[in-house]
Amino acid sequence: MSSAAPKNDEYGAARPATEATTVALAEGDGIGPEITRAVVKILEAAGAAVKFDPITVGEACYLDGVSSGIPESAWDAIRTHRVLLKGPITTPQGGGYKSLNVTLRKSLGLFANIRPCRSLDPVVPSRHPDMDVLIVRENEEDTYAGIEHRQTREVTQCLKLISRPACERISRYAFELARSQGRRKITCMSKDNIMKLTDGLFHRVFKEVAAEYPDIEAEHCIIDIGTALLADQPDRFDVILAPNLYGDILSDVAAQITGSVGLGGSANIGEGCAMFEAVHGSAPDIAGKDIANPSGMLLAACEMLRYLGDADTAATIQDAWMVTLEEGVHTGDLYKEGHSRERVGTQAFGDRIIENLGRKPEKMVVPPAGELPNFENAWTPTADRSEKALVGVDVFLDYDESGRDPKALGDRLAGLTEGTPFELRLITNRGVKVWPEGLPETFCTDHWRCRFRADEGVTASNADVITLLGRINEAGLDFIKTEQLYTFDGQLGFSLGQGE
Repeated sequence: MSSAAPKNDEYGAARPATEATTVALAEGDGIGPEITRAVVKILEAAGAAVKFDPITVGEACYLDGVSSGIPESAWDAIRTHRVLLKGPITTPQGGGYKSLNVTLRKSLGLFANIRPCRSLDPVVPSRHPDMDVLIVRENEEDTYAGIEHRQTREVTQCLKLISRPACERISRYAFELARSQGRRKITCMSKDNIMKLTDGLFHRVFKEVAAEYPDIEAEHCIIDIGTALLADQPDRFDVILAPNLYGDILSDVAAQITGSVGLGGSANIGEGCAMFEAVHGSAPDIAGKDIANPSGMLLAACEMLRYLGDADTAATIQDAWMVTLEEGVHTGDLYKEGHSRERVGTQAFGDRIIENLGRKPEKMVVPPAGELPNFENAWTPTADRSEKALVGVDVFLDYDESGRDPKALGDRLAGLTEGTPFELRLITNRGVKVWPEGLPETFCTDHWRCRFRADEGVTASNADVITLLGRINEAGLDFIKTEQLYTFDGQLGFSLGQGE
């Protein structure tokens, strides 16, 4: 970690650079500045060995013409310090503004999102008072790559990208995290009964990595039943690992079961770089009223301390926070007549936590969490050098003629393969076979997948594909996309169509 020269600012007194790690601090928008002040004051009072380099990102930068919301000066500070504590951000309405969170996660390679989800019962009553689940979410790939296209008047697509190195890295991080936190089981969730290649790869690599950690139980659940079990029986889970989209959904489901998504903090871990943030939004409707709950950002700051190797101070702060909640001192979002004792504002809540530093909770006793692993050089390109052979091509057409009759389309395409190694094997519409011998009940859009395959044992070439596409074009058909069909050491690298 890099340390800047000590300086005084509103986020804490100067401290010799050798005693503290300098962290970039973005207070954010809306309620961000007020919850940031409360959190930093608590960290200083607890003696956390950090000091802050304030940066400006978010709404003001968007409105100043920075489309990413992050000016170059902020990038410089983040690159220098390699750790960012960030408040919630407001993204202006209207087009042209990129998500700052997504930009940070992808640009900095923050591949692991960590969300602790622990019940706060009896302070926040829960039907699952013993729930204590850690969600580990792959943070860069899947449909969140954001690669989308409108291909016809009726159909759009989103690409789901899953890579082996990313699967291996996030799986290994989950097991290392489980060890450091003293957890005994990891449940991988995917939908590989349907998406056999993408989710299948995620599950398969998880099992390979699990074999290296015999001290930790490893299991797999299909995501739909897994989510249902999480909602109904969360105590059966310890650590949950999932690809990006599923992990995002699971994180909010788990957080809501504990009592409130608004109390959650998260860690985003990369290779030698990390970002910590509350999971709630900027809540501009209550900004400046001193009523926001700073707990989400405080818990994120505790995860930051664990990442920096100061798990003891993180535990001290978290204990004081739980004592404050147990005493019935609550901000408005948690305050309930007959249940709470005192309603306080943002800064007063922070001051009460400071007063309780050194005390232990009595009702919400939890085992102390260990440090967060800090990965370096964890991206390992695959050593797979299997023989790759082109055996066909899927040609996608925008076709809205002849009453969308699959037979008419098949008849036009079947005669275009002469002199190529291909023959038309299959036409599907939204993944359902419509030629040959489709069902009359199947409704067809204007988006068609036409599968051309070479004979068994025959390898095609890109030139063959170009020849085929030229004939399709000459026939007056509008091809909008192609996907090459490959085998790898004789194993299919694509899913079979219905009846194929």
